[in-house]
Amino acid sequence: MNILLYIIIFAMGSVFGSFLTLATYRIPLNQNITHERSYCPKCNHKLSFLDMIPIFSYIFLGAKCRYCKAKIGARYFIIEIFSGIAFVILAILLQINIYEMTINKLIDFAFGSLYIVFLFLVAGIDKEHNKIDKRVLIYGLVISIGYMLYNYATIENFNPNRFILYLVIIALILILNTYKLKKTGKDEYELNVLILCIIMAFFTYEVATIISIVLTLLIIGIKIIINKIVNKRKKYSINISKQPIALYLCIANSLTLIFIYILDLVGD
Repeated sequence: MNILLYIIIFAMGSVFGSFLTLATYRIPLNQNITHERSYCPKCNHKLSFLDMIPIFSYIFLGAKCRYCKAKIGARYFIIEIFSGIAFVILAILLQINIYEMTINKLIDFAFGSLYIVFLFLVAGIDKEHNKIDKRVLIYGLVISIGYMLYNYATIENFNPNRFILYLVIIALILILNTYKLKKTGKDEYELNVLILCIIMAFFTYEVATIISIVLTLLIIGIKIIINKIVNKRKKYSINISKQPIALYLCIANSLTLIFIYILDLVGD
């Protein structure tokens, strides 16, 4: 029975993955992500239900649009697969099973799923556009506040001070970022990265966030070394500001959470 449950969770995750591919494409273009039907970005033909079945449509259509035969990027397929896997991993780490289903575990899973969606959106947009969309950060902030209120209502002697401090810091950064945007016409990527780190601290706490930052620096360092080796005969310099830091942070945070949960399970 648990296998069937995890299959359902995987299917749900892949549906979210399909939505995420749409959202990461449309959000930077300021297009509607909820009320406008999906369409082929090449021929603009509206897609039918059979064209939008996660994973299976990509396979059965041969990675091509049914209408204009344009090739569909593998990232759609990959994100749907990884999103489904991420949801299953979350369910396993939270020890959700058909025999011990509780309201608290389901709520934790719901918040965890929303956080996964947040990480995927930030990572996807940063990979494609080297930017962090403020609307996605606001979404992350909203679920952070919801998570704080849930903990406040369910945990005895819960101290919300650290969360309130984070909210104040985020508010100050947003004010500073808005001021700089008006003054220079340029959104400050580094300030958005800082907000992302604070939102991570909301959900994963300080230790996991610090580990994620260290892993991100290691990823960037390894990338610099590899690029210098590959381009050793050329003059090569790397612009840190052009690195998809948010993408690396999201990957590092996901791996850190999985590792910490596994340690907790082994310790129990």
